[in-house]
Amino acid sequence: MFHRVPGRRALLGATAALAATGLRPARAASWPTRQVTIVAPFTPGGPVDVLARVVAQGLQAGSGQNTVVDNRVGAQGNIGIDAVRRAAPDGHTLLLVPAGNLTINPTLMRDLPFDVERDFLPLNLLATAPNVIVCDPRLPVRNLQDLLTYAKTQKDGVTYASPGFGSQLHLAGELLAQRTGIPMLHVPYKGSSQAATDVMSGQVQLLFTNLPAVLEAVRDGQLRALALTTAQRTPVMPDIPTLGELGVEGFDITSWYGLLAPRAVPAALAEEIHGTVARILHEPRTSTALAAQGLSLSDESMADFATRIRTETAVWAKVIRERKIEPQL
Repeated sequence: MFHRVPGRRALLGATAALAATGLRPARAASWPTRQVTIVAPFTPGGPVDVLARVVAQGLQAGSGQNTVVDNRVGAQGNIGIDAVRRAAPDGHTLLLVPAGNLTINPTLMRDLPFDVERDFLPLNLLATAPNVIVCDPRLPVRNLQDLLTYAKTQKDGVTYASPGFGSQLHLAGELLAQRTGIPMLHVPYKGSSQAATDVMSGQVQLLFTNLPAVLEAVRDGQLRALALTTAQRTPVMPDIPTLGELGVEGFDITSWYGLLAPRAVPAALAEEIHGTVARILHEPRTSTALAAQGLSLSDESMADFATRIRTETAVWAKVIRERKIEPQL
């Protein structure tokens, strides 16, 4: 059976292990002084929610202050994001979102009520996950070259699913089609779970998703992994080659999840939050549990994280223009 987020129990178990470690800040802390709310603007059970709960449990264990996760869903995450924009800039309301909300939506969606660079302060690049192209094992392709050959023999090319229109994985498929010249038709879903189920049943031929979302299905042989979209292989499944190794050069697309605050949070407080959250994630039992699910922790500085957001925003804006993907209302 396909699970929406394989290994979710292991990840949530890491929060309980974290509480048992007696984790304490390395120095006297001025933050938090009251309840912290982490807004995760997607439904419970997904990677955004799971990471938010890992951070929340560690912060509560280390500070003694109540920390809650607010799954404020709607408008592809924009309702929750805007709520954080309007929150007091005192570090007690934070935002945890995936890459696409920060780097794709500003180009692809009209009339957003916020501006990422103007309204938010990037705090922590929390974790990254390799993206993978998988297919129904019954499809007569075992590798990328097989896929290219097969697609060019089909009148309408091949269909590929993604977790949603305008998602990073949707655009990864568009970029692959552009780089290889193969015809591909995008089939958007609301998340990876139903998309993977439909690929396994043969309704859609390919799926672009992050590896943690299909890890167990690939291990069980329910899906066949063809290639990673990242620059390097992953130790979780080292036999999956990268697109670069297979001849598609310069292809390096990684899913990631970040923590942000309202822009006006003072610099000293922002640095304190950054350091505290980094210590929480690098607690051995937590980092081990996350790594087992294909998530890699990051040591990026706040400045580097901000640069990443600006750089990737420009990259995706170019893809959207060149592939003539129309912005949504």
